[in-house]
Amino acid sequence: MLSPSVSFLKESMPMMERPQFCSVFLILILLALVSFDLTSRAWTAPDCIIADSLLFPNLSYYIQFCTLAPGLHLLASCSNVKDLAQTLERVPRDTEVLCLQGMVSTLPADAFDRFHSLQLLRLQLGTVNITSRTFQGLDQLQYLYFEHHAPCCLSLFLPANCLETLRSLSSLSFQGYCLNYSQSISLPTSLRHLTLRNSCLTKLKELQRLFPSLLLGSSPTPSTKLGAPFLEVLDLSYNLQLKQAGVRALYGLKLHSLILDGTTLRTFDLTGLGLLHLDFLSLVGTGIEKLPGSVTGYSELRALDLGKNQIQNILENGDIPSYKALEFLNLHDNYLQSLPIRFLRTLPQLQRLNLSMNKLGPTLELPEGVFSANLRVLDLSHNQLCDVPHGAFLPQLQELWLSGNNISSLSNESLQGLRWLRTLDLSWNQIKVLKPGWLSHLPALTTLNILGTYLEHISGIQLQGPQMLRHLKLGSVTTLDIYPPWFPMLLSLEIQAEAYVQFMALNGEPFLFLENLTLQTSNVLRQPDTTTIHFPSLRHLTLRGYSLLLSTSQLQRFFPQQLPLLEHFSIWCENDNAVDLHLFGMPRLRVLELGYLNFFYESSTAKLEMLLKEVPQLQVLALSHLNLRDFSVTIFEGLHHLKLLLLHSELALEMDSHLQELIPQMPPYVYFSDVTFTCQCETSWVESWATRAPNTFIYGLEKSICMANASDYSNTLLFSFLGTHCPHDTEFGGFIISFTLVLLLINLPLISCHKWSWLHYLQTLLHACWWKLGGHRRRRQFNYDVFISYCEKDQAWVLEELVPALEKPPPEGEGLRLCLPTRDFGIGNDRMESMIASMSKSRSTLCVLTRQALASPWCNLELRLATYHLVARPGTARLLLLFLEPLDRQKLHSYHRLSRWLQKEDYFDLSQGKVEWDTFSEQLKRQLRKAGQERED
Repeated sequence: MLSPSVSFLKESMPMMERPQFCSVFLILILLALVSFDLTSRAWTAPDCIIADSLLFPNLSYYIQFCTLAPGLHLLASCSNVKDLAQTLERVPRDTEVLCLQGMVSTLPADAFDRFHSLQLLRLQLGTVNITSRTFQGLDQLQYLYFEHHAPCCLSLFLPANCLETLRSLSSLSFQGYCLNYSQSISLPTSLRHLTLRNSCLTKLKELQRLFPSLLLGSSPTPSTKLGAPFLEVLDLSYNLQLKQAGVRALYGLKLHSLILDGTTLRTFDLTGLGLLHLDFLSLVGTGIEKLPGSVTGYSELRALDLGKNQIQNILENGDIPSYKALEFLNLHDNYLQSLPIRFLRTLPQLQRLNLSMNKLGPTLELPEGVFSANLRVLDLSHNQLCDVPHGAFLPQLQELWLSGNNISSLSNESLQGLRWLRTLDLSWNQIKVLKPGWLSHLPALTTLNILGTYLEHISGIQLQGPQMLRHLKLGSVTTLDIYPPWFPMLLSLEIQAEAYVQFMALNGEPFLFLENLTLQTSNVLRQPDTTTIHFPSLRHLTLRGYSLLLSTSQLQRFFPQQLPLLEHFSIWCENDNAVDLHLFGMPRLRVLELGYLNFFYESSTAKLEMLLKEVPQLQVLALSHLNLRDFSVTIFEGLHHLKLLLLHSELALEMDSHLQELIPQMPPYVYFSDVTFTCQCETSWVESWATRAPNTFIYGLEKSICMANASDYSNTLLFSFLGTHCPHDTEFGGFIISFTLVLLLINLPLISCHKWSWLHYLQTLLHACWWKLGGHRRRRQFNYDVFISYCEKDQAWVLEELVPALEKPPPEGEGLRLCLPTRDFGIGNDRMESMIASMSKSRSTLCVLTRQALASPWCNLELRLATYHLVARPGTARLLLLFLEPLDRQKLHSYHRLSRWLQKEDYFDLSQGKVEWDTFSEQLKRQLRKAGQERED
């Protein structure tokens, strides 16, 4: 029902003046739309990064954001937070990880109650007040971190019951905060990991005051009525004031791990703590000068980490520590110069021993015979060793790490007695010679790393012996020639050389099962040039420092067949050689990273467009240092599956205004990292897009700068320039004005008519607009499911192909009710009246667009009327576009603003020739159901 004021005006006006009134009223309504934010559904948040770890695991290489926990995917990381409510308003509600950094005085009650899927919450908010109901509603939260990284500690007061509702909480961390004013904090029984790092603890007794539920109390006899302590890991590292342990300070705890890194406590200080059980003790960087003779008296201790200390002698004064149950011992980065045999024989259960970054070289004698039948991992990296340790030793050893030593050659006798060894790391040694048979005693070897050597030649004969080798890394600081025979069972291969890598006479299919290949060098050569290499199972290909001096034909010979299983392709060229590239035979490619490719420097947009046409299934595209200059709409044509786009380190980039046409089809995630734009008002639409894009998260534009010319280094913010020099919303305002003028021109001949039958339809349309603006809704009955707009030259395809597929009853068709102008308009009726009435009685309008249709006046009118319905009644009208042939976007310029209201799923592209009717029909029915729900609610 119209409002009383509108009804009064309608009744008081003469009959002959109603058309003029309706026209004026229509103009007022259209102009009023300008003041409404029709794209208020944006979820782009300033100073926030929204990311999905499933799409791009390597995103942190380009953009820094807080770390995730295993199994979590959707991340929101926000900095410079001042207004918490405003920041959280634009964060997706299904976020699993939320990181907040800034200055917020108070976290109010139910601050995060909208985020029912939240599992990790990281707060870096300075001095903040917490209420007893701040974390109410976070039933799924597993990780809660309070962090302050400045040198000093901040005071933090926690109400005693603020954590009680977190029934799923397993990890709680305080870093850089003092809890001196808090006491009797109730912890959920699900908690397993508690961290007070870089805090102001002075003695362990304070934990009883802070978290009394952790301990059984001071009674020497544990009470069976008290709840059993539930904590597994207690991390108190880098509490510089922690100097007293205290008797029975941790009485009742059955810890798995106690971490005291960076404190001044010693092992003798821990005696009498009252721990009922302890598996792992970490004392990294505590200044210990000798190996403790007794570790807190716990004979069941299984792991001890004493890395980054000052231990010079394991046995001092002849004492032999007792570690009969020890399985892991870490003495990394100490000052050890010897490894006493007596000590090794006291470790019968030892499985992992880390002695890296000591001074055990140049020779190391290990005891003859077995000193631990259980030892599986031995790390002797960075010990100035000149040879592999001598002696028949460690028959059960599975991993041997010798990286960063001075080993120059390896012979048949070097690795005797290691028949169960699976992993051998000899990287970054001075190896110059690999004698035949040096791997003959390692039949179980699966992983071999010899990167960073001085080898110039290597052949498959030198690597014979292992039968199960699956992962191989080869490298030289100069050049590397590779000779057959090769390992056909390899799964991953990495080759590095500073100058070049040359494959010598490799033919056939030596890499039948290879899934991951990494080549890092300046040049890849083949001798002879006719050499071909096949990689039929390749899934991940990385080329870095790769100049591609090969021509396109030579590159094609290097990869002569298709790569049907390739999913991830990364190529970085870091030199000045012009190159060419084609992504041939990669139908399953999902992730593409391109960096420093100099062939983009000229005609970059055209070359990139041609390149991307070869990978239509692409989901992730990362472009870095390509000097693109301009970014046009043609780049995205055909990339219907793209979900993530990243532009990194581009200079003076111009954004084509025709990209507005693809706003609904843009990928869900678009990132700009260190991108500089040109200062021009033609890109003023970018600001509106970045802040209001309904289906796309855009990051980085608010921090981007623009340059007026090549010599401009004034660091002018892009949005600041647009706001100062460019009119606001000029394109949208121009659209409204031009649209209104077109409607007036359409109405002028009608106003002069003596018949007013069309007025009924206009009043109905205005009435519906008034109800929508007033927030009212009503049910309607529809005579048709789809009104089909097409031109006469396309009529044959519509009647012979489209109509039978949609109108015939199942199973031959979809059983839809179609309205066709040539068939369903009454004979003798005015076509415009019938058009308006039929659109009003249809659930949706489907426009078949071809070049002929765009040239047809009636098709143009039908499209404009359908556009009016979409603009005047957003959310209640449905317009679908079917592209029957490829169209030049320039010819659609007058309609490009239509894309502000159209979603990606509103477009149907059948221009490829072959029509998948099942897919098309299912997508159309889904849109019709959505249209029916929106219009009949």
